[in-house]
Amino acid sequence: MDLEIKKDIVVLSTADWDNPFWTNKQHVALTLAKRGHRVLYIESLGLRRPSVNKKDIKRIMSRLVKASKPPRKVRENIWVWSPISIPFNKYAIIRKLNKFLLSCLLSFWCKKLAFKETMLWTYNPLTSNFLNIDKFSYTVYHCVDEIKAQPGMPVSILESAEEALTKGVDIVFVTSPTLFESRKKWSNNVHYFSNVADYNHFSQALDENLAIPDDMRKYKTPILGFIGAISSYKVNFDLLVAIAKSHPEWTLVMIGDVGEGDPSTDVSRLKELDNIKIIGPRPYQELPNYLKAFDVALLPNNINEYTASMFPMKFFEYLAAGRNIVSVDLVSIREFSEYIMITTSNEGFIQAIENILDGKAPSLSKIQELAKHYTYEARTEKMFEIINRYRQ
Repeated sequence: MDLEIKKDIVVLSTADWDNPFWTNKQHVALTLAKRGHRVLYIESLGLRRPSVNKKDIKRIMSRLVKASKPPRKVRENIWVWSPISIPFNKYAIIRKLNKFLLSCLLSFWCKKLAFKETMLWTYNPLTSNFLNIDKFSYTVYHCVDEIKAQPGMPVSILESAEEALTKGVDIVFVTSPTLFESRKKWSNNVHYFSNVADYNHFSQALDENLAIPDDMRKYKTPILGFIGAISSYKVNFDLLVAIAKSHPEWTLVMIGDVGEGDPSTDVSRLKELDNIKIIGPRPYQELPNYLKAFDVALLPNNINEYTASMFPMKFFEYLAAGRNIVSVDLVSIREFSEYIMITTSNEGFIQAIENILDGKAPSLSKIQELAKHYTYEARTEKMFEIINRYRQ
């Protein structure tokens, strides 16, 4: 059965379209659109209860403005819709109200956009609380994180809702071995595909004519770089401090939002060190320019329930950019140990950086050959091969 070319798809995301750090959600929507699908991308519905801080208040105000507007066309075949949901999902009455409102509005906009035989591709573990999944012609749950392990999440609600969703959808895709082991207990139609990268975009870092940004040129080399959410539940600040103190001549550049997903994050002790530079987020289109300035790319994560189920988005982006990686021992990337430096201690992490700077690292050709095979286009094709096989 051919459902690939003209199938309309609702993507229920947990990330806003304009977030400077694109995740699976935006990339998958873009890949689906390029394949000929019309996509209605629904921005994050706010799983975490908002905090009383400037960032959350600003986001709420922005969403109130967006919610008053119809879906906006952002690319060929992609419309983005920003509905409002009441964030207090621990209350049954709130969940029922959200489901009624979102279902009615989604039905309205799908009709306005002339979506027919619509497929659901969801990342939200609370989907069954927001929508009646039986109304869609086909349903995919793309599980990319252990969301309940993030700070401030309604754990018990998420656990029961995600189990119901996993059992209720037609097919489940997961992005890490740990997620595969836990979700296959609820469904016999779970398939593992790791995170991938936009190879064509990030490999621009290898272009000798690509300019290194002015704000990176002022830093002393060698530069050790990290791109992503600078949040205390994800990033091991003790490790960063140990690296910076061990080699004051190294510069650690952290690119990303502080406190993304964890507003209580405190980076004051990082800022106390002159060779740790927290420079904030940078536009997605400019990330190859920044990666070009990295002498070593870092995955300095904490080891906890969340990261044990995580396949870092940055992994193949770093490799596509031709950067050698030093990482903590994440379960999801152990199979790629011959392409990167995996360590189990602060001392080992520092030694691995020293080795790379001394030229003892996997070759550029080797890591590039791997990166070229892990793209959104290739992964989506394999996913649809499985979908089509099960639908026949």
